[in-house]
Amino acid sequence: MNSGKTVRNATPTRNWINGEWISSSTVANSVNPSSGEVLGQYSAGGRAEATAAIAAARKAFDEGTWAHDPQLRCGALIELAGRLSERAEAIGLMLSREMGKVLRDATLEATWSPATLRYNAGTALSQTGTSAEIAPGVFASAMREPIGVAGIIVPWNSPLALLVRALGPALAAGCTTVVKLPGQTALVNALIMEAVAATKSLPNGVVNIFTESGNEGAPLMVASPDVDAINYTGSTKVGRQVAEQGAQTLKRVSLELGGKTPLVVFEDADIETVAPLVVTALTKFNGEFCMTGSRVLVQRSVADAWRKRIASLLEQVVVGRADDQKSEMGPLIDRANVARIDRFVEDAKRYARIIVRGGPIVDGPLGAGAFYRPSMLETEALDVPLIQEEIFGPVLSFETFATEEEAITRANATVFGLAAAIFTKDLDRAQRVARAIKAGTVWTNTWAVLHDAFEEGGFKYSGIGRARGLRAMEEFQEVKTQFRVIASARTSNSFT
Repeated sequence: MNSGKTVRNATPTRNWINGEWISSSTVANSVNPSSGEVLGQYSAGGRAEATAAIAAARKAFDEGTWAHDPQLRCGALIELAGRLSERAEAIGLMLSREMGKVLRDATLEATWSPATLRYNAGTALSQTGTSAEIAPGVFASAMREPIGVAGIIVPWNSPLALLVRALGPALAAGCTTVVKLPGQTALVNALIMEAVAATKSLPNGVVNIFTESGNEGAPLMVASPDVDAINYTGSTKVGRQVAEQGAQTLKRVSLELGGKTPLVVFEDADIETVAPLVVTALTKFNGEFCMTGSRVLVQRSVADAWRKRIASLLEQVVVGRADDQKSEMGPLIDRANVARIDRFVEDAKRYARIIVRGGPIVDGPLGAGAFYRPSMLETEALDVPLIQEEIFGPVLSFETFATEEEAITRANATVFGLAAAIFTKDLDRAQRVARAIKAGTVWTNTWAVLHDAFEEGGFKYSGIGRARGLRAMEEFQEVKTQFRVIASARTSNSFT
């Protein structure tokens, strides 16, 4: 995919470890998926960088005051949010160029993410715990304290948003951190590291970040006894490996994994309002989103009209360069993923009917990029890859149902349970269906609404633990119970 164009940055970006910029022995290229252009070079971290980062985080936790100073943590999170805000325009532009997210969505991620850290700054000051006199002269207290060193493994599809979603509560809890960022967004990572380096209230070793394109540093984080918790966002396949490896040291593991979001459309839903939202749910972030609306389930009495309308809208989606204001969907992360998704669609023709056959764009001004036009296939079978596997691309399954009970059965027919959406004017029905669907987030008459104060996470194979909300900080805390007995109670018949 390399077009051979001149590398833009003369000096490769570096890693930020223990308050210092660290170069790696391996240098790799960052590529623009819209054009195949080499955007720049970066130091590709691995085992050495992970080892140094873990040691720095361990030392900062064991010997520093970070874990015991909530005022310091609050101030540092507010300052870091400001440093990221100062760089939001540059981060958004580079995210668009490097990951392929259309510019308005990349800018939204860059401008919205600092608010997550500000929310977590407030939670840093929330001292939660309980105390009671459980018998005459006998006092008990249960206090939350940071678990220790937290390892955070971030995917490439939303590197800033998914970083702060874990980093914010980890820091608020009092943990020190080791962060592995993906090689696909190395130049975005560099801007994030610049913001961290500029945050003077962050003690050295509290936030350590390296970029990795291989697979040495992240497994070391998971296996290390000096890392007390792992937060991983990514595929269910790798999530299982993380859980298995983490179990060897009995570390806390929180996982947000794959999704297969069903969009359940009842016959009273407004087609003019909801059909465009269905298309947006598929194509937003190029379909490379864990909550992508990859299944639409339509009540059979209105299925013909909905099938035609969704197909027509999908065929009209403007696919183009991510930095082109006219584009509604940008490129996939690379051409290998284009080929993978196209093979999936070709294979699905064995058991599903093609409604819209998108596919790779191989000619014209977009031919050098990783572009894929959205596809839609229809099937009634549930035990097929189109329904059971996360595609992570703009491929929609069209399914029909007759009754509310059948809709629930179909929606729950996969191993995933990250999110779902229901479209109906009958709010009683919406509530019944929402309660019956096994998913961590359920929307009614909308899609992809999230808020820092409310938890998100998966049921079933979509993960363990919760992000956002107060529960997120608990993923990085332990509870310590203490008992105190006053002298007079030791001779009291009430205490044994």
